Amino acid sequence: TGYTLVKLNAAYGNVQSAVATLSAAPDVLAVQPNFIYHELATPNDTNYGQQWGLSNSGQTVTNGDYATNNPGTSGDDIDATQAWDHITDCSSVTVAVVDTGVNYTQQDLAANMWNGGTSYPNHGYDFVDGDNDPMPVGGAEQHGTHVAGIIGAIGNNSNGVTGVCQKASIMSVRVLGPDGSGTTANVVSGVNFAVANGAKVINMSLGGTSYDAAFSSAITNAQSHGVVVVVAAGNDNQNNDSTPHYPCNYSQSNLVCVAALDQSFSRASFSDYGASSVDVGAPGTNVLSTWGGPIITSDFSGWSLSGGWTRDATTYTVPVLYDPADYPSSSSAGYANNANDIAWQTFDLSSTALPSVTAVALNYYVSVQTELNHDYFNLAFDSTGVDPFAGTGTQLEHDSGTVSRPEAIYDLSACRTATCAIGFQLTSDATTNGPGVLAAYFQIETLQTGANVYHAIDGTSMATPFVSGIAAMLFAYNPNDDYHDVVNAILHGGTTVSALSGITTTGKAVNAMGSLAYISPPTGVTATVQ
Repeated sequence: TGYTLVKLNAAYGNVQSAVATLSAAPDVLAVQPNFIYHELATPNDTNYGQQWGLSNSGQTVTNGDYATNNPGTSGDDIDATQAWDHITDCSSVTVAVVDTGVNYTQQDLAANMWNGGTSYPNHGYDFVDGDNDPMPVGGAEQHGTHVAGIIGAIGNNSNGVTGVCQKASIMSVRVLGPDGSGTTANVVSGVNFAVANGAKVINMSLGGTSYDAAFSSAITNAQSHGVVVVVAAGNDNQNNDSTPHYPCNYSQSNLVCVAALDQSFSRASFSDYGASSVDVGAPGTNVLSTWGGPIITSDFSGWSLSGGWTRDATTYTVPVLYDPADYPSSSSAGYANNANDIAWQTFDLSSTALPSVTAVALNYYVSVQTELNHDYFNLAFDSTGVDPFAGTGTQLEHDSGTVSRPEAIYDLSACRTATCAIGFQLTSDATTNGPGVLAAYFQIETLQTGANVYHAIDGTSMATPFVSGIAAMLFAYNPNDDYHDVVNAILHGGTTVSALSGITTTGKAVNAMGSLAYISPPTGVTATVQ
């Protein structure tokens, strides 16, 4: 009547020999193995196709700002889909994100946040403000939320993105304030809090250039409790062996330091490296992940411009504003004498336009080269929609000389109107002038309750949580393994990458499947590599 399921005894040896033997029997029409099928590992998250770090098909990341190797090379990823055939649920392992705090109401994170019980009902602790609510405060505090999504955004929920761990337990530990910086006291307290409250993995996408004995001791404390600490190499394109970057350059055996790779597994142009200090590489460019609220961007079109201010959408890879019009020509005499050049635009930041938004901040890049203490670059806003330099505006920035900021962040909470005018000003006296001013990457960032927003950014800060996610996956896969086993599996289970040879301790990019295959499977489980 059809096929019959046959259980083999030892006399038949393996499946292949049994098929051959039974096929030769005269009354047997057909024989085949009893194949095993699995649920599909590829998640149905709407933006999964843009997550090249998890599965690189050579796709173009549409909103990425890192142009090199976008698109990249198919297969240059962490082999997440293969690993998901074995484990997708890391929720038994708590991962602490020691950072700017996490928007724990973000729709792709809320269900994957750590359960802190009645003592910590908001999934962690805030050491900046000293309370048990580690929600970011400023509109520009997006870093921790982005990091958390790489580790553990909810997977297979038909929404947004997925983390390395599709199910997770993310502990939010806020140690960095609105300007993205934090003190030794905050960071050490954050690490010790994570350890005391059961974290098995700590992600620290932060760093500095000074050796800090207290910070090092906190990592040693984590080591004594079996906690893996994953840290960023830094974004200064420097050799950490000769110019130390901490915590990357601490030497504890539970610490893994991560460089950033692009979409073809070349070292990202900004990433630090070090043959004895940086361990592995991971995806760190055009990384799409969770964001804390809507973003309002501007390419400067439609702005009101006076004097030498000029919009340029062709010379650079992104639209910019600069003054003078021939900036930065070496033959130019610079901006005009006795200048009062103004560029401004109005934005709708009202609660109607931005519902459920609790904080708003301006973030942009600026390069200032003016005559010191004579000529000035200014930033101001006016909530009534008029020229913010006409006398009623609020000044936010007043710079002279040589100033360069990749991120210039300013609170706009006093401009929550439908007519928030934001502008730049260049003023000069009658003496020698400088090359001028350039502004780019203008965006107004927000913090929103229940946000469902995603954004692609770059950095070793983005590479680090890929490794933290793998560490959580390994701990969850075999709870009997200790931090030595997990670190060894991360270091030795990776893929050899020529771009990292001689500039990292392993010469490898991390690989989730390779690390799972390297680590011992739990008792009673047969490990299979597909």
